[in-house]
Amino acid sequence: MAMMANVLEQYVNNVTTLSQQGNFSQLCEFIGKSADVLAKNANHLDNVMGAFDVQQHSLGVLGILCIKYSLPNIADWEMLFIQTQEFIYTCNGEQVRYATDSYADLCHRFTQNLVEKKQAIRGIKILTKAISKIQLLPSQLTSIHADLCQLCLLSKCMKPALPFLQVDITEISKEGGQYDAKHFLLYYYYGGMIYTALKKYDLALYFYEVAVTTPCLAVSHIMLESYKKYIVVSLIVHGKIISLPKYTSHVVGKYIKSLCQPYHDLATSYSTSNPTELRNTLSKHTAVFTRDSNMGLVKQCVTSLYKKNIQRLTKTFLTLSLTDMANRVQLSNAREAEKYVLRMIEDGEIYATINQKDGMVRFHDNPEMYNNVAMLMKLDTEMQKCIQLDEKLKEMDREISVNPQFVQKSSGVHDEDLPGSSGPVTVKVPVGYTM
Repeated sequence: MAMMANVLEQYVNNVTTLSQQGNFSQLCEFIGKSADVLAKNANHLDNVMGAFDVQQHSLGVLGILCIKYSLPNIADWEMLFIQTQEFIYTCNGEQVRYATDSYADLCHRFTQNLVEKKQAIRGIKILTKAISKIQLLPSQLTSIHADLCQLCLLSKCMKPALPFLQVDITEISKEGGQYDAKHFLLYYYYGGMIYTALKKYDLALYFYEVAVTTPCLAVSHIMLESYKKYIVVSLIVHGKIISLPKYTSHVVGKYIKSLCQPYHDLATSYSTSNPTELRNTLSKHTAVFTRDSNMGLVKQCVTSLYKKNIQRLTKTFLTLSLTDMANRVQLSNAREAEKYVLRMIEDGEIYATINQKDGMVRFHDNPEMYNNVAMLMKLDTEMQKCIQLDEKLKEMDREISVNPQFVQKSSGVHDEDLPGSSGPVTVKVPVGYTM
């Protein structure tokens, strides 16, 4: 017991001393080496934690919490939850940025426990705070973003995730000198699902596209699931599958399409504009769509086909009876056709009026004349976004052009390609770069 006490006392003393000196790099190294010792003294960790001030000794507390989450069994979950919450709310952001890998791992394990215990909603506010603690700027993506999106989806509370999804990502946080692509893919996959749930299909389509087109040497399961949803949302938005950009990795086109044949069958049926054929395809692959948890989304695809068929009628007719409309788009009756038209008018998808006396629908042109103050302000806002994007691209281009690894690689390639050069050419390869 005395030996254990001495070891733990030494941990407290070293954390306190190194924290006071501001030697956080050495402190991180010491905490990493102390992991086994702390794990062997798991029963005394709460006492050790009580000796620290969270604000002054954030790294010491972080090391203990990571050990507590790594134990086979969590004895008192409520106590650990409160400790984690207090730590994230009060920890020193400057200190924990020295151990972003451990900090992120803590958040991942915290999220995992909340998911397993079906308490997702309890962690949303905490993870929102956790992200702000280590972010250097709002457009920086951390691996904790994916955890937050997962909790929002599971709790069906989407709003807290939106501020983190509406920011254009320009930088990725290197946690421990690296960043796991899994968290990048999950951020865009979950983000797409959140926007899909909110029926913001244009944004959902973009997020799924980013997940599918991420450079890769093999297709991950996350990319596969993203592509399935990409197909269905593409049908809802555009009425067809939008081709992936040319920079998409060749393995995606080679392997992913063959794994999504039921979804391509759905797109083929959709292209006929025949609701009956689309429903037959849905029935044929019901088991697949249900297994993929995409049945609700596929049913919205059927609804969108009726809407697109109604929109097509606006280009042909000025007036049309609800009964005739129902027959032409294969709806069951005039009442159902009226519901569709009213919903589409409300959503701004068509411009029309319904005469309740004779059941006639009169279609109108878009009333927007683009000559009012609101429209001018909207145009100005969009132009400002374009200007900011252009400036950001120039800034990123300048940063890349002076990046040592880029310069070395570029210089090596140019030396190798020099005409008339004799003898072997030495190519300088940056550390960590594989030819």
